[in-house]
Amino acid sequence: MGVQRGHWEEFLSNSWYYPSVGFGLDTSRAPLPSDFLSSMKEKIEQAYLAMKNLENGSIANPDEDRMVGHYWLRDEDLAPTHDLQTSIRQMRTSVIHFARQIHTGKVLSPSGETFSHCLIVGIGGSALGPQLVADALSSSEDKMSMHFCDNTDPDGMQRLLNLLAPDFARLLVVVISKSGGTPETRNGCVEVWNALRAAGHEVEKHFVAVTSEGSKLDELAKKENWLSRFPMWDWVGGRTSLFSAVGLLPAALQGIDVVSFLNGAKRMDAISREADEENPSMRLALCWHALGEGKGKKDMVVLPYKDRLVLFSKYLQQLVMESLGKEKDLEGNVVHQGIAVYGNKGSTDQHAYVQQLRDGIPNFFVTFIRVLKDFAEGTEGPREPLQVEPGVTSGDYLQGFYLGTRGALAEAGRASISVTLNELTPSSLGALIALYERAVGFYASLVGINAYHQPGVEAGKKAAGRVLEIEKLILNQLALHPEPQTAEEIADAIAAPTETEAVFLLLEYLAQNRRGGIHKIAGSNHQESRFAVGA
Repeated sequence: MGVQRGHWEEFLSNSWYYPSVGFGLDTSRAPLPSDFLSSMKEKIEQAYLAMKNLENGSIANPDEDRMVGHYWLRDEDLAPTHDLQTSIRQMRTSVIHFARQIHTGKVLSPSGETFSHCLIVGIGGSALGPQLVADALSSSEDKMSMHFCDNTDPDGMQRLLNLLAPDFARLLVVVISKSGGTPETRNGCVEVWNALRAAGHEVEKHFVAVTSEGSKLDELAKKENWLSRFPMWDWVGGRTSLFSAVGLLPAALQGIDVVSFLNGAKRMDAISREADEENPSMRLALCWHALGEGKGKKDMVVLPYKDRLVLFSKYLQQLVMESLGKEKDLEGNVVHQGIAVYGNKGSTDQHAYVQQLRDGIPNFFVTFIRVLKDFAEGTEGPREPLQVEPGVTSGDYLQGFYLGTRGALAEAGRASISVTLNELTPSSLGALIALYERAVGFYASLVGINAYHQPGVEAGKKAAGRVLEIEKLILNQLALHPEPQTAEEIADAIAAPTETEAVFLLLEYLAQNRRGGIHKIAGSNHQESRFAVGA
């Protein structure tokens, strides 16, 4: 009898290492069924063809009749026209040049000081990706401290402004919005603008715009002569915009090596473009398909064993769920596709929800992200790692918890995938993001949906617009008729009886904040409660 090596043979057959990006993929704890690849052969070939057509410039978003070209951002030679290639090169050059001017003091604040703080105002893909990069790659060598305004919560914005107020004279504000009309970003821009103005600063020379040519934001920045403007293009979606000015400008201002970041993604693109069994993006997509039976029946739990990657779970939520959460397939059939994503970090969650992962309902698979090198690039650790007990370091414990959790889940029949980075650098982070961008595209093709439009998001925006219309009608109604009225009476008066619930909920909000002098006279139930203006 030979030596028993446990899972070793299974590991060898289902794990791969890619030296050009210092990256490894292990699916041995989520093996594909024996006949799976053969049964999926036609769909796999179609997915590769769809990706090739995408990169060649085919119309991939029929809702907006546009191409999807985020892959061109790290290799402009792939772009289908000379003009596009030139635009990408010019964007990249201008981003690096502007950041250098800020760092060297060739561009100063209106008060003659060096900009040392940077505030990014955006939402969704215009903030979450840059936040991930900023947190993952921060170091003591950062050229600027980075801050983010990514919501329309007035309390959250005020807390941030209070924090930054002592440094307003050295604050650079980057407003990111493709249309320039996104309410959350516009509101953040207005709040920051007014705070700087109230503090006596020459606001225009603190602001930079990243937006589409001719957008509301672009026109405002030109009219008011903002410090600079950078382009966004309709063929780059927000959740895949990290390698455009959306992500490159904040990273360059922070002092991150954006060329290395781009090159890491480019190298991963080259690997994940190959139509073979070692393609890591396709392998991920196939695992997702097999584990969820092609219908997203299992959630994706993302556990990065690295504090610097805590936002990666949140970033994947947006990338995966916005891309794959679709009501209809490409033929118009109702399919309700998607994969739910959640997670935090290891080993924190071994003291939180790993208990349920091991012993609870098996409606998930885990993706572990681990980094072999203890310290990120630009962060010097001790020459000799501290031993928290004889022969054992804190990093040893982190790896031990990863391997222990992986093994414990496998013993309980719970599937997991492991992604390994040799070290965390701009290059490896770029590669990691590129890996998942293509995996999402492949998976969408395998299940027959469009990953590059988001009708549900647009529906939510339209619904929010209607809510604001109702609020204005309520304020007007109570201004003209300040006497106590129930929600039903107000809804009838503004011709919105079918929206009485929304009217009541808005009245509660307005009364709590004393908007328009409105206050609530509580009844024994919601129906009897009344709202009035005045004492």
